[in-house]
Amino acid sequence: MKQLIVLFGFFVFSFLQANAQLERKPAVSDLPVELIFHAPRHINLATVESLEAGSFHLGIMHTFGTVDGGLESLFGLDNGANIQIFLEYGLSDDLSLGASRSSRDKVYYAYGRYHLLRQKQDESTPMSLSFMAGAGVITANYDFLGSDEPTFGDRLVYAAQLMLARKFSERVSVQLTPMLAKFSNPLPIFNISGMEDIYAGIGISGKVELGARTSLTLQMIPGLHKSATTNYGIGVDLEAGGHVFQMYLVTSQMLNEPYLLAGYNGSPIDGFRVGFNVNRVFGN
Repeated sequence: MKQLIVLFGFFVFSFLQANAQLERKPAVSDLPVELIFHAPRHINLATVESLEAGSFHLGIMHTFGTVDGGLESLFGLDNGANIQIFLEYGLSDDLSLGASRSSRDKVYYAYGRYHLLRQKQDESTPMSLSFMAGAGVITANYDFLGSDEPTFGDRLVYAAQLMLARKFSERVSVQLTPMLAKFSNPLPIFNISGMEDIYAGIGISGKVELGARTSLTLQMIPGLHKSATTNYGIGVDLEAGGHVFQMYLVTSQMLNEPYLLAGYNGSPIDGFRVGFNVNRVFGN
């Protein structure tokens, strides 16, 4: 929690400093700042990167077992992969709709993302702000429970989040993501760590460019609810041939928004997991 407070304080200080400098800086351009992040996804979290109207973002996300199995399990690749496939479409330059399917609990999830503010090159808008919300349904087969099988209403899940981001320099970008998730009925049979209806957290993510097409990426999602644990991640983004490949180590196997908060997030002591995403944006 101390880390979260320090990072949040740094973020707020930078915001105030940017505002204080507005009158002293000559106008450069009122165009939006480009590539705060490499893709609309950053490790597990959605970002402020928007889609142009008429374009599609296709993504495939994977996480595996913990790496402590060594060569016998090929550092976790043999153990329990969780896979999410999603497709997002830009209805306009500010609004997009998407849908995903995750293999853990076989969750189908639909969401919308709206970009409220965009950071401007002349600092007239010092940060980008986006909102994302969605709903999903758990479709795993629980027939073996007989009369205790979850109903359709029991299986519904919801999530909402704000993404507040700033590109501090050509190399460094940071994003804060306050998040909420709700489970209609948090049953023990689901792959979640608690029994609460509501889960909350603040995602913290960052990018440090190592080269024109490569960046070091960081992620931390501390939970704020009773059964909270923290999801840690570190990785590398690589742009190549129109794709953005993201390779990382994370403590959580979960991928969609509700489960990033409510799922088993593990810890560095329990072991990191290998993960990778493939992102492809198709223009209009």
